[in-house]
Amino acid sequence: MSCNCCCTHHKHAVENEKKNSWLKDYWRIVLSALLLLGGIILNSTGFTLFQERYAAFCWYLLAYLPVGLPVLKEAWENIVRKDVFSEFTLMSIATVGAFYIGEYPEGVAVMLFYSLGELFQEKAVDRAKRNIGSLLDVRPETATVIKDNESVVEAPQRVKVGEVIEVKAGERVPLDGVMLGEVAAFNTSALTGESVPRNIRQGEEVLAGMISTDRVVRIRVTKTFEKSALSRILELVQDASERKAPAELFIRRFARIYTPIVTGLAVLIILLPYIYSSIIPEYPFIFNDWLYRALVFLVISCPCALVVSIPLGYFGGIGAASRLGVLFKGGNYLDAVTRINTVIFDKTGTLTKGIFEVQSCETQPDMSEEKLIRLVASVERNSTHPIAKAIARYAGQRGIEPMAVSDITEIAGHGLQTFMDNDRILVGNTRLLDKFQVKYPDKLSSIADTVVVCAIGTTYAGHLLLSDTLKEDAFKAIEGLKALNIDNIQILSGDKQGIVFNFARKLGVAQAYGDLLPDGKVKHVEELRRDARNRIAFVGDGINDTPVLALSHVGIAMGGLGSDAAIETADVVIQTDHPSKVATAIHAGRQTRRIIWQNISLAFGVKLLVLILGAGGMATLWEAVFADVGVALIAIINATRIQKLIK
Repeated sequence: MSCNCCCTHHKHAVENEKKNSWLKDYWRIVLSALLLLGGIILNSTGFTLFQERYAAFCWYLLAYLPVGLPVLKEAWENIVRKDVFSEFTLMSIATVGAFYIGEYPEGVAVMLFYSLGELFQEKAVDRAKRNIGSLLDVRPETATVIKDNESVVEAPQRVKVGEVIEVKAGERVPLDGVMLGEVAAFNTSALTGESVPRNIRQGEEVLAGMISTDRVVRIRVTKTFEKSALSRILELVQDASERKAPAELFIRRFARIYTPIVTGLAVLIILLPYIYSSIIPEYPFIFNDWLYRALVFLVISCPCALVVSIPLGYFGGIGAASRLGVLFKGGNYLDAVTRINTVIFDKTGTLTKGIFEVQSCETQPDMSEEKLIRLVASVERNSTHPIAKAIARYAGQRGIEPMAVSDITEIAGHGLQTFMDNDRILVGNTRLLDKFQVKYPDKLSSIADTVVVCAIGTTYAGHLLLSDTLKEDAFKAIEGLKALNIDNIQILSGDKQGIVFNFARKLGVAQAYGDLLPDGKVKHVEELRRDARNRIAFVGDGINDTPVLALSHVGIAMGGLGSDAAIETADVVIQTDHPSKVATAIHAGRQTRRIIWQNISLAFGVKLLVLILGAGGMATLWEAVFADVGVALIAIINATRIQKLIK
């Protein structure tokens, strides 16, 4: 019973909070609208008292104050801050001027609709910002830590690396760690946008933000709260709103120049006819008529539709893309991706699953398979490379325990080197053996699959043969890009040319380059950049891809679950392992840009037309209200369509 009472009380509290919020936001507008409507009715019915000028003035002043005072206050504060030519100042001058010439209803209407438009704009922008923030701000507030076989509830910020946490079915994982149980299903939608649960097995990584869907799991913490995948992704999204697109920056600069110019033109609308009438006495000059035209001109000139709807468009684009697992680090990158005409993919882990399997093992006569596998697995045991993981997995399947090895040196693009019993051990590709002048069988150079060779001292010991497979999504990725009329698609890889070419042929990609070290990839992209017509996006997932990600016009990191270095360097982060999201990112950018330019064209077109009519005396303050507030509202509604267009 008490639980029901609490729930009912909470429900009423939420309802009362919403009601109070509505009253706080709208009471001024409702009161002003009722008084304005009442005044128009009283005036049209010929109410006797209302025919007196002072009575009408007082009535409409009461209608004006609820919506006008906040704007007048904002205008004054801006003037004090030396921001004289703001939209608040324009509205204040226009409405006070309308009262001066006796156009009371128009003065109230301008301020009423302007205030209503401003409120709608604020709500729309706030909603867009909240959507972006709440999209990923799903970090749990508590973590259940297992200490001496007892559960202790603590704040995630206080949990240390190495401690074990417990997550019940339906709960969200608070910290990154490794799975201790055999297997469990996790909902990863907060991180990847995928709706299908992912099975994670013992020893595999579990990330903060995932939800255990079917059982209680225990996880050993590997990262602090601040360094978790979810915190990192959330930080990227929040920072995105700070990086402005060129269109946003242009409109802001334009508004600073445009507003004082139109204010000066409004003054000239009064001044020039006065000067003309002074020179030619036959030409009548009626101050109130020309003041009315100048006021219409001022109302129309407000750049609200542009200043609000353009940032809102980029907020919407970033938010909609984030829901699909594509994180843009700023509106500038959302804009840059629309100009991409060349897409370069890394192969391993990007277009392929990166899950290698050892197919065979071949040794020299004086070397047993077990000894070779133990030796290679020992050298590779601490590497996170997919090939190293495959070898470790294969050794485990055969019951071969690796040895402890220290002082391992990585030779980028070649492999690993260490010393055991005063012998140098080399494990890597054939280029590594070439580097140290170790002879090996010629047939190794012609094998299409991935080969991991091993040498002891200067003697070739044997090799392991591994193979990778294409992601099912890789075909969709290439088709999606071609559907967007991006035909210059290339694959770069450190693998053998034969392997890379085979994968490219299956995907229908004409240009594929293998045998590339990290600096070889950089040189290839630099060569492409020499042609100014090429706008390049590079898609990669590893640490060795970071130089190319930084060099390309738009760097796209595959997997919010991948290399920290790649994610830091990239401009766009795809949270899933789906390369087809590259086409989604470009589509999102293009749709956003289309909406932005629709809004710019609409605002400029309507304002220019009504400005000309207003200067010529053919437009009233009512048309001016539409040209300002009406166009702004239409632009805002159009900007919110981005959420539906990006799917």
